[in-house]
Amino acid sequence: MKTVFHFAKLVIIPVAMLAFVVLQSMQSTATDSELPAAEVRIDNFTFGPETLTVPVDSTVTWLNRDDVPHTVASTDGVFRSKALDTDDKYSYTFTKAGTYEYFCSIHPKMVGKIIVQANSQHGR
Repeated sequence: MKTVFHFAKLVIIPVAMLAFVVLQSMQSTATDSELPAAEVRIDNFTFGPETLTVPVDSTVTWLNRDDVPHTVASTDGVFRSKALDTDDKYSYTFTKAGTYEYFCSIHPKMVGKIIVQANSQHGR
């Protein structure tokens, strides 16, 4: 009986603890994949990154980190945000492949581009 207890203490308990740690790290990885697909930060009167490439059905979130309001407006009228104050967000889901140029309607020299690529399962 003493040998079984000693075996459990030396082998089974450390293996169980290792399994717990591995499962916890897998769970946090799954949570990380639930973050927004793509983010553009607005800071110092620029969109960053200026050009972003995403697959179809991606949601892009713009986050204003600047001290002044900004907007996000596509040049072709597909999407347009309200004025975003500091720390405000605007999200848009791109359901069609293409190139979407956008700008800040308050500061028109601020420009950016989203390139939406067709998913490989759709023939690309």
